[in-house]
Amino acid sequence: MQPSLETSERRRARRALWVLSALLVAAFVVSFALGRYAVSVKEVLTVLGDSFLSLFGKEPSPVVEANVRTVVMNIRLPRILTACAVGAALSAAGATFQSVFRNPMASPDILGASGGACFGAALAILLNMPKAGVTGFAFVASLASVALVYLIGTAARGNRLLTIILAGIMVNSLFSAGTSYIKLVADPNNQLPAITYWMMGSLSGVRKSDLLFALLPMALGLIPLVLLMWRVNYLTLPEDEARTMGIRTERLRLVTVLSATLLIAASVSVSGMIGWVGLVVPHLSRKLAGNDFRGLLPVSCVFGALFLLITDDISRNLLTTEIPIGILTAFIGAPFFLYLMTRKEDGR
Repeated sequence: MQPSLETSERRRARRALWVLSALLVAAFVVSFALGRYAVSVKEVLTVLGDSFLSLFGKEPSPVVEANVRTVVMNIRLPRILTACAVGAALSAAGATFQSVFRNPMASPDILGASGGACFGAALAILLNMPKAGVTGFAFVASLASVALVYLIGTAARGNRLLTIILAGIMVNSLFSAGTSYIKLVADPNNQLPAITYWMMGSLSGVRKSDLLFALLPMALGLIPLVLLMWRVNYLTLPEDEARTMGIRTERLRLVTVLSATLLIAASVSVSGMIGWVGLVVPHLSRKLAGNDFRGLLPVSCVFGALFLLITDDISRNLLTTEIPIGILTAFIGAPFFLYLMTRKEDGR
């Protein structure tokens, strides 16, 4: 009976992936038409089609105004692509951590990556660095914090997984204290508001250069997870049982943690702090695709991209003033996760 159950679960994951992909494509197109500058779906499709055909030397269609092309290609396209990339990366990292640490409460900030990124960004703002410097400092500090956590966790005695999680809590607290001190000494007129706004998370002002900066580490983080996703299932087993099956758990865990960290660092460096995506979306994806990581990872990526894209659409269109996306994800994620925790499995 076990093979048939596995086949059924894979089939369910495949159906969920197709449905979510179709919804993502629809939301992707509609997102271009949403905003204070009116753009019709027909104009969006024309501009995107012209951009694709221009690769083959075809001239753009004259029926679309230059302002529309500028809005679609230079303003909304980088932001929409970044929302999809960040949502997919955070969700993939969350699903990975939940599988690796065998803990449904594991999230992308469990190893201090987010706390380190906050410290790096705040330090760069304090030093009056440009946006590229803020992004770079956040990325490097995020990687450094996870490296420190892993060194402490592997050097300590006792249960390896537990010590890594405790080290993550400690390092995250340390970097949070550093960020609080930077906010204390920052200029209250310019630097402090910039730090506070960055920590709320936002995709406002995202440029093509920001997206290009994030895509390489995201690819370097996601590719190993895709190649090893059938092995990640073994990390959910007890250590001794996994080793008897020939799985080098320590090496596999290190590779997956580093890959997930790259995803988090790249995401947080360009978007700021966006919480709950990496915690809630993998839970929802597990409801749709099951626990098999081979189905869970792609479903989480697509679901995360769809979730953050829709949330970003709401953040920039709900009010006259744009709402930081991190606030919205908290408003949506926290109550929904509370519902997941209290809901009975039998539906009563």
